[in-house]
Amino acid sequence: MTEPALSLNIPGRISTIRTFQKNGGRVAAVFPIHYPRALFRAFDILPVEVWGPPAVDTALGDARLQTYACDIVRRGLSYLLAGKLDLADLILVPHACDSLQGLGSLLTDFVRPQAPVLTLYLPRTDSASGQRYLAEELRGLRGRLAEITGRQPDDAMLLAAIKTEEAANAKLAELLSARRQIPLADRAFYELVRAREYLPAEDFVPFADQVLASRQEKSPPSIPIVLSGIVPEPMEIFDIIAQAGGLVAADDLCSSGRRLYPPGQSNDPFERMAQGLLQGPVDSTRGCSIEDRLTRMLGLAEAAGARGVIFYLLKFCEPEQFYLPLLRKGLEKAGIRSVVVEGDLAGQPSHQVATRIEAFLETLA
Repeated sequence: MTEPALSLNIPGRISTIRTFQKNGGRVAAVFPIHYPRALFRAFDILPVEVWGPPAVDTALGDARLQTYACDIVRRGLSYLLAGKLDLADLILVPHACDSLQGLGSLLTDFVRPQAPVLTLYLPRTDSASGQRYLAEELRGLRGRLAEITGRQPDDAMLLAAIKTEEAANAKLAELLSARRQIPLADRAFYELVRAREYLPAEDFVPFADQVLASRQEKSPPSIPIVLSGIVPEPMEIFDIIAQAGGLVAADDLCSSGRRLYPPGQSNDPFERMAQGLLQGPVDSTRGCSIEDRLTRMLGLAEAAGARGVIFYLLKFCEPEQFYLPLLRKGLEKAGIRSVVVEGDLAGQPSHQVATRIEAFLETLA
């Protein structure tokens, strides 16, 4: 795909952190997946997400973890133990899976880094009782942030931060919905999408608007596919798909497409944040039903005109593996082909991954 003459110059994580701290703010290193961005911003804390990161030597983490711990946890712990998270003023570990729950326990009970470590549990239900539970969890998190910062934002400040983040969520949804009309290669497009992981909302939205203004009526002559998984790392996965003639036209990734949270309805800020988090797209890490997950994926494929799904999995990711057999059977019944490729966050995707993707896209051509 030919890229337009866009000069986004999106700042990186480290430069964003240093700028924010220079202006008097604090930074939270946040592990995946679901957490209340707005609550942190009301305390003038910038959440910066830790998805590994890729290409980190895992030796330090491996000494403290089981061999079957997921790569995000292994590399994230190694990164922390190597002092690479020393820039952060605090650390948040949401309970997205057993591996991340174990990481939270490890950091609070054994490793104990200098920065305060906070945990957050999301209920595996979006019922009224689940929303009440999460609202109380968020109130408890507010108390810890107040202790750390000495700040006490009132409900009006919290609601203002929530609405700012809701607007950024809506802009991300607009980006993903317009994917086939945006003349950017997948990798460049996802560099912007993933900037939502660390850019302040007020900085992310202008970049998104700039790209949305480049929309074209004619879609590129690529093979549209749905990309599903946890996180698209290494980012070279997009180069492989593009070289094989494919285009990621629909997003079922935990790092982006499964975090298109709708606005909450309550005037109580904690209830509103809980509603948004629990009413987001169906996700394996929130225990959503296989039937609901299948319905959403079929909807994504139909909207994007995609006849194929690439499941790009991290090794030992139990929440994703649990869904695969019945999910793939349901897709096949609906005439949607799928392929599963597995990797880790280290270096380049393997030749086997590239070969499987190329062969799969040939069947869709």
